[in-house]
Amino acid sequence: IIHCAPREETTRISYGGIVFHSAVDSSPQRRVDIALKLIALSIQRASFNSIKSLEEIIAEQILLAANNDPKSNAIKRKQDIERVALSAR
Repeated sequence: IIHCAPREETTRISYGGIVFHSAVDSSPQRRVDIALKLIALSIQRASFNSIKSLEEIIAEQILLAANNDPKSNAIKRKQDIERVALSAR
């Protein structure tokens, strides 16, 4: 869960009719919630049209996330969220 939790994310701020994104730090509870959501979504994506059993897919995705492997969809999404937050500073 630690490797899948984004440290920063973006929020929408609007002044008048202008909307822009601003980087904010994530609270510890939100980091855990997002990490669990990203792991669940990566398991769902990996299981779609797969011949592997669900137990194998769950174990594989958890191990990929634990090893901070970029082949994991959860790690890819976390890096995307942090990249967007970095560009919004």
